[in-house]
Amino acid sequence: MKAKTVFFCTECGNETPRWAGRCPSCGAWNSIVEQAAERPAKGGSRPARIKTVKANSITELDTSDEIRFSTGMGELDRVLGGGAVKGSLVLVGGAPGIGKSTLMLQICKQLGEFAKVLYVSGEESAHQLKMRAQRLHVENNNLYVLSETCLGDILACVEEEKPDVLIIDSIQTLYNEELDSPAGGVGQVKDCTMALMHLAKGQGITVFVIGHVNKEGSIAGPKVLEHMVDCVLYFEGDQHMSYRILRAAKNRFGATNEIGVFEMLDQGLKEVENPSEMLLSGRPKDAPGTCVTCVMEGARPILAEVQALIAPASGVRPLRSSNGFDYNRAAMLLAVLEKRGSLKVSQCDAYLNIIGGLTLEEPAADLAAVVAIASSYLDKPVPGDMAAIGEVGLSGEVRSISHLEQRLSEIERLGFTKCIVPANRAREIKEMSHLALLPVHNIAQALQLLAKS
Repeated sequence: MKAKTVFFCTECGNETPRWAGRCPSCGAWNSIVEQAAERPAKGGSRPARIKTVKANSITELDTSDEIRFSTGMGELDRVLGGGAVKGSLVLVGGAPGIGKSTLMLQICKQLGEFAKVLYVSGEESAHQLKMRAQRLHVENNNLYVLSETCLGDILACVEEEKPDVLIIDSIQTLYNEELDSPAGGVGQVKDCTMALMHLAKGQGITVFVIGHVNKEGSIAGPKVLEHMVDCVLYFEGDQHMSYRILRAAKNRFGATNEIGVFEMLDQGLKEVENPSEMLLSGRPKDAPGTCVTCVMEGARPILAEVQALIAPASGVRPLRSSNGFDYNRAAMLLAVLEKRGSLKVSQCDAYLNIIGGLTLEEPAADLAAVVAIASSYLDKPVPGDMAAIGEVGLSGEVRSISHLEQRLSEIERLGFTKCIVPANRAREIKEMSHLALLPVHNIAQALQLLAKS
C-alpha cells in the first residue's frame, strides 16, 4: 500500500492535498513540495483526554519568575532585548561558515557559571566539539555535549540531564524516526521544532536553535518555522570580511530594530562596542563620491559611510546597482536629483554602496546618498569633516527625521565639524560647541553647499 503523502508550501507552511504550481495561500510560485504524512497513533484512534485545563485571569498571573539572564555577550543581550528569557525558543539563522556555531559555543562559557548547558550537534562529533571549544577557550564543568540527530534520543538525554539551556546545531539535521521523510524536509523541521517548543514551554528550558539559510537568504524550511519560535535572529556579514552583524527579525520579548556587531578573530567572535568607528575606519580622504550619515539601529546611533560612483553609461541602457541600500529608493533619488538638482544622471551608470556590510533601511540616509551621488557626478570631494542626515521627498525637499539631537551628538563625538540637516528642525536644536549645523530646505541648497566646500 502506498504511503499517504501531503504537500507543503516552503514559504508559508500551508498544507494542500495535491501539488500546484502556485501556493493558494501566499501566492508563491514553485514552492510546493511533497512530504510523507504523519503516521496515525497506534490503535487507530487517539486516546480520550482526561486532563482538564483551566483559564486564569490575567490580573492573577505572576510574572516575577519570568526572569532574564545574561548570555555573557552584551551585543547578543542587546538584540534579545536585555538578555535571554527563561523558557524561550530562539532561532539563530545565517549562511554557512558565518559564525553561528561559534557564537553559540562562546556563550556557553558564561552560561555555565550559573546554569547547566547541553550542546547538541548533528554536524560534529563530540571530539570535534572539544577541539573547537579548546580553540575558543571554552571550558566549564556545566557544559555537556552530545553528538546526535535522532529527536527521540535527544529528548531522552534532556530528560536525564535536565539542563537549563539547550542548544541545537542545527535544526536541519534533526529527524523524528516516526516520520518517513528525510532529515531537513518540511515535515521533519516542523515536527522537531514543535517538540522543542513544547520542551521549552513545558519545562522552562531556554532553547537556542541554529538554522541554515537558503539561497534567497531566508531560514531553510517552511516559513511557519519562524512563526513557531519566540525570537528569530539573523547573523549576517561577508565571509571575506571580519565583521558580523546580528539582527532580530522577530522578538516577542523586545524590539526588532536593535543590532549587535561582532568581529571574527582567530580565537572567536569579539564584541564591537563602538560600531561607528569600525564602519568609518579606512575611509578615503579627499575622494569624491562618499558621504557620512547617521542611522538609528534601535536606541543606538551608528555612523555609516555611503559611497556612490557615477560613470558614463557602458551600454544602451544605463546600469543601476545598490548594495546595502534599497534599490527602488536609490532609483527614486537618482530621478529626484536629475529633476530637482539639474544633474543629468539618467544617462550614466550609477552604483551605490554602504561600507561594512550594513543595510540602511530608514530614509534618514537619503540626503547623504544624494550628496554622495552629486559628489561623484561633479567629481567634487565632500569635506572629510562633513556629514549629512535627512529624508528627501519627490519634490526635492529635505524633510525632518526622528532622534536628530542624538544623531548629532554621535556625529560630533566622532570629530565631525559640519553637518547638513533639515532646515525646519535646525532651529529646535541647541547650539553645539564643536559641530556647525548647515540647514537646507531642498537638495538644490545641499548641492550649493557642496560646490562651495
